[in-house]
Amino acid sequence: MSMTYETYEIYKPFIETRLPEVVANIIICLIHQTNYLLDKQFKSLEQAFLKEGGLRERMTRARLEARKRGG
Repeated sequence: MSMTYETYEIYKPFIETRLPEVVANIIICLIHQTNYLLDKQFKSLEQAFLKEGGLRERMTRARLEARKRGG
């Protein structure tokens, strides 16, 4: 999976050429988008935790499975 990161340079033309009110609206929209994506990530992590358990549970399960295989 290739990760791309947003930088100020991407938004610079929009922010530096608009009225302050428009810039404020752009920033508010970006905050809402970020919040939405974080909410989705938290829900996904919660579901994974409920399904697979926490780190200790997964480590214990992996260790027990390795013992069964003779490792």
